[in-house]
Amino acid sequence: MYDNYFEKLPKVESFQATSTDVENEQPLKIAQLSGILGMEGANDTSPQLSWSGAPANTKSYAVTMYDMDAPTGSGFWHWAVANIPVNITDLVAGAGDDTGSGLPDGAIQLPNDARAKRYTGAAPAPGSGIHRYLIVVNALDVENIGVAVDATPAFLGMLMAGHVLGRAILVATAKM
Repeated sequence: MYDNYFEKLPKVESFQATSTDVENEQPLKIAQLSGILGMEGANDTSPQLSWSGAPANTKSYAVTMYDMDAPTGSGFWHWAVANIPVNITDLVAGAGDDTGSGLPDGAIQLPNDARAKRYTGAAPAPGSGIHRYLIVVNALDVENIGVAVDATPAFLGMLMAGHVLGRAILVATAKM
């Protein structure tokens, strides 16, 4: 379903990601949809995430959420957080608010494709079919990936390319 998304990236170990807010391969809840992008009643609340089983040499994590089915020709990055310390293995729901209030010290939240430095929920265009949202926890071999606070999630991906030791993946869906 989404394996071809990762085929151009280096093969790495898998580890486990879970969430009380996201059920793998199931639709996102209204809280994780986007009021900012016009979904009535939606909250733009980043999901709770937990992960375990990362490779032994992990020194930090980066979390991203990407809509690979956005009708843009380049997808849509909804969220990117880098430099999550290695001793952190979960993020509370809402950690990706405007201030990053639930993020651990040292972590940085990058502007997403809406240019908001926060989590922006899903909002697929009516009639655009089912969208798949890849929520990925990347285990990295560096404590600080060296990304600028105003960089794009795509640039974060380029910086991470040679530093990813493992990936934990949840896939959520949405359709309007």
